[in-house]
Amino acid sequence: MMDFSLMIHGGAGAIRDPQRYEASLRAIVESGANLLAAGSSALDAVVHCVALLEDDPLFNAGRGSVLNADGEVLCDASVMDGRTLKAGAVAAIRGVKNPARLAYEVMEHSGHVLLVGEGAERFARARRLAFEGEDYFKTQERVAQLAKAKRKREIALDHSGAGDGKYGTVGAVARDRNGDLAAATSTGGVVNQLSGRVGDSPIIGAGTFADNASCAVSCTGVGEDFIRVSLARTASFFVEFRAMQAEEAAREAIRYLVAKVNGQGGLIVVDRQGRCGQAHSTPGMLTAQFAGGVARVDAT
Repeated sequence: MMDFSLMIHGGAGAIRDPQRYEASLRAIVESGANLLAAGSSALDAVVHCVALLEDDPLFNAGRGSVLNADGEVLCDASVMDGRTLKAGAVAAIRGVKNPARLAYEVMEHSGHVLLVGEGAERFARARRLAFEGEDYFKTQERVAQLAKAKRKREIALDHSGAGDGKYGTVGAVARDRNGDLAAATSTGGVVNQLSGRVGDSPIIGAGTFADNASCAVSCTGVGEDFIRVSLARTASFFVEFRAMQAEEAAREAIRYLVAKVNGQGGLIVVDRQGRCGQAHSTPGMLTAQFAGGVARVDAT
């Protein structure tokens, strides 16, 4: 059994410039590992890592989020504690610097699981979370990406309109020294999506799941497909009831996704023994993991 384990992802797809992401992924997974090594909980580690991914404009979450059809940034996020099965999520929120931190606040202080829109934003202010102005979120790359999608009259997935066919959710899964599991996921959605569209990232059981009896899971891909098959929960069933290890469960979950709905994307898994796994139906996936005292980045 591992002392502690941590895995993060920055999206899946056709990763045409993987070196662009390697330094950020390595720095973030090592930062989270330092927390776990110092005795922090898996829950704190995954929220910390996802918040760092949200701060990096390379990734489609927080600051780097894509723009919807109205030219706005609307973010979704969720967290889940495998020890208690408590969960928190937010959807279609504006201006909150770190949606993952707001999802954590929803879990711990609201009495609810999912808050959306203006109500979630009011709750964020009540909890004194950081907000940023519109210019913080609207990067030049994302503005150009939306313009291209509108010219082509299409909904584009993450960086596809900017020469990179990557699906852009970010996420983290961890097992701490106490054996507790946790997962967190965050996204800005898809380019040119309808205002109010929500994908799998804030849906517990679809984009995020954690249970000490099985594993912690974070997904990335075409959200509608992941919702239809409850993919994160499905992966956990493979661990809990079919005695699969993380890697096998991840592969089987992706086979199920493709067989059922021809779904595109990937997922990361840390099981109750601390083993890490990932699988994807896309050409590549951005991941980094820290297990057994070693950090490894896979940006292919």
